[in-house]
Amino acid sequence: MNGGGWPTAELDPVRRLKVIAGASGRPVYAERRFAFPVEQVWAVASDLEHELPLLVSGLRSFAVTPVGEREGAAGAAARDRFEGRAVSALGHRERFDIVLRPGWCLMQSAVLGSGMAARADGDDGCLFAFYSSLRLPGGQLADRVRAPWSARRAERMLDRLAARVSARSAPPRPE
Repeated sequence: MNGGGWPTAELDPVRRLKVIAGASGRPVYAERRFAFPVEQVWAVASDLEHELPLLVSGLRSFAVTPVGEREGAAGAAARDRFEGRAVSALGHRERFDIVLRPGWCLMQSAVLGSGMAARADGDDGCLFAFYSSLRLPGGQLADRVRAPWSARRAERMLDRLAARVSARSAPPRPE
């Protein structure tokens, strides 16, 4: 209980993402433990411009602009706000509003809601989660239809994340 008599609860980023995913209806949600420190996993996952196109199949490019630079916003609230411009392999373009903090990324476009979260798990690993859900009218029905395919796609994305973290964590090869 806090000083006002109301109960409070603190959720770690992965649990918070799971709550948001659950509230979105029928999301694709995947969670995995990695045997890498959270800092190494998050360094890859949060590198949206360079790594996201390597992690998400069908994504050709993803450009990120800080909202503070774009709008002249000042203060702490603007430091974790970004705008993303995604281009699919087929040329479809989508604009995303992004909140990006250590261990936390939430992205939303007119069509898609998505997010990633990570937290330390033991001394040598981290727990990482990903979710996406359609935001269109009838999106819950489409999410239900695409669920088996999307679940496999999310697992492959986590496999690619593990490979990218491993590649970026490997010591350089002697020449």
